[in-house]
Amino acid sequence: MVVEELRVCSSAGGGLTCAVVGNEPLVTATAAHRAALSAGARIVGVAAGVLSDADFEVLAGSVPDTVLFAGGTDGGDASVLLEHARQYASAVGRDGRLRVPVVLAANARAAGEVEAILRGAGLPVQVVGNVLPRIGMLRPQEARGALREAFLRHVIAGKHLSAGEEFTRLVRAATPDAVLSGVELLADGFEDVPGRGDLLLVDVGGATTDVYSVLTPDAELEGPRAEVAGSQWRSRTVEGDLGVRWNAPGIVEAAAAERLLDTEGVSRLEGPAAARAAVPGFLPDDEAGARVDVELAGLAMKVALRRHARGERLDGLDGPFRGGKDLRGVGLVIGSGGVLRHAAGNAGRDVLAEAVADRSGGWPLPEGAGVVVDVRYVLAAAGLLAQSHPVAALGLLWRELQARRGPFFG
Repeated sequence: MVVEELRVCSSAGGGLTCAVVGNEPLVTATAAHRAALSAGARIVGVAAGVLSDADFEVLAGSVPDTVLFAGGTDGGDASVLLEHARQYASAVGRDGRLRVPVVLAANARAAGEVEAILRGAGLPVQVVGNVLPRIGMLRPQEARGALREAFLRHVIAGKHLSAGEEFTRLVRAATPDAVLSGVELLADGFEDVPGRGDLLLVDVGGATTDVYSVLTPDAELEGPRAEVAGSQWRSRTVEGDLGVRWNAPGIVEAAAAERLLDTEGVSRLEGPAAARAAVPGFLPDDEAGARVDVELAGLAMKVALRRHARGERLDGLDGPFRGGKDLRGVGLVIGSGGVLRHAAGNAGRDVLAEAVADRSGGWPLPEGAGVVVDVRYVLAAAGLLAQSHPVAALGLLWRELQARRGPFFG
């Protein structure tokens, strides 16, 4: 076989971690937070409003791979943004953990001055379009691309996590970003090749459970009813406490909090979950162990879907939910992850269908959606091809969907 071109995606080092600095939590920090999530980043810290040295110490303690700086609408008051830049530059001198790449997606009128302050502190800075150019208008695309480049350049290459320079050169995307690109292509289609429309992907991993959604913008929610931080129609949420190995105990705890498990269920699963966390390479060697894996995956998906649909709280446990999704129009839900792919028979698809049918949380989940499992894990491969070979990538996805036709697929 002759290989004409080799493309690689990687999540070496556990993927991209990102801290967000914004003017205030309910507008620019929220917008930046959503933009970072759409890039496949795991948010490890958010600092907004009037900040002190202690706030930057907390931010340093989160040890981010990169920082997304936001602040103000284009042409608005830049005083808070400039003060944050000066504070951050000073904090870098005190704590080297903040000496990481910065993506600046803020008030365009002040971007040059902010860039100069940050570069003066020895920081690599990439300036992109404002994530919130005006109230209610969320524009994450440029920030998302810049965060992707930061991951490739500074996380994989800069931390020497790859097997060598050749591997680093081949890596075209972080794996979560490649998957999101594949999901977007399948939803949108390309030229004469149709897309599948609104869809949802749930990816259950050993450390996290990720939910990707691609939705059609609602004209009403872009107008007078728009959230001030904008609506994110293409996004990924990362649930860092829900993983079937490293974070299996987190699944049990979260499922109990969501009232998906009673006391008996918690007692039954606590031991197996702890055992999986202690030995992340564990593989079940009997049907009982395999059933526990599938049950944990199902609980993780239910919790992750609820959280994705209702949004996140940036103001603590008592704050309002922001950035929720109305998923009722989703026509296709795809499941991914080793547990689902390797489940016996139709068990993977069945547990995914059960999670999608969960109504007890009271959140707007899909109604009557087709359900399939990405058995051969083609979404990441399609995402790698999406930009340069979109027709071939889309053909790959459609062939895989057709191969997985079943009673849940329309």
